[in-house]
Amino acid sequence: MPQGVPTTVPNDGLTTRQRRNRPLLMVHTGDGKGKSTAAFGLGLRAWNQGMNIGVFQFVKSAKWRIGEQTVLERLGQLHEETGEGGPVQWNKMGSGWSWSRKQGDTEDHAAAAVEGWEEVKRRLADESHDLLILDEFTYPMKWGWIDVDEVVQVLANRPGHQHVIITGRNAAAALVDAADLVTEMTKVKHPMDAGQKGQRGIEW
Repeated sequence: MPQGVPTTVPNDGLTTRQRRNRPLLMVHTGDGKGKSTAAFGLGLRAWNQGMNIGVFQFVKSAKWRIGEQTVLERLGQLHEETGEGGPVQWNKMGSGWSWSRKQGDTEDHAAAAVEGWEEVKRRLADESHDLLILDEFTYPMKWGWIDVDEVVQVLANRPGHQHVIITGRNAAAALVDAADLVTEMTKVKHPMDAGQKGQRGIEW
């Protein structure tokens, strides 16, 4: 795709404008660092264009507050105060799982994830957001808590013009097939390989 020009033009009967403004399902997966970071970076672009952004963060602990949350929520406040950019809602849809299983048990985490997915479905049906970021959402599907086929069907039939980004490792094949854009982050080197722990401003 040199200089932003598509390599082929499909014979789909759509105009260039119609094809440019189609809602996208995007998946950021793979073992490398940067899946969520890239999704939140896209959220900044969307905010600048006045889009309504909904972030739905699965499995990470409700006590864990990442830097992107602070920034995007502050931008949402700026929109409320000045009208600049677009509205932002940040939703914790899990009980915590990525690093700790101390609180609750598997059933608690699974129930929280299912409840979160039900809320996402309601937002999609209501066309509440222009961009939905479903962070770490591949994991509830991988663990069998949420049905992959249902997710694919709901997203394929979402009404209106709603972009959706899903992040997390081990994206299901059916989800990858259904997506319009799939990026796989591949780790080449990481400081943790040399025993270095995460750093403020880099990992959070």
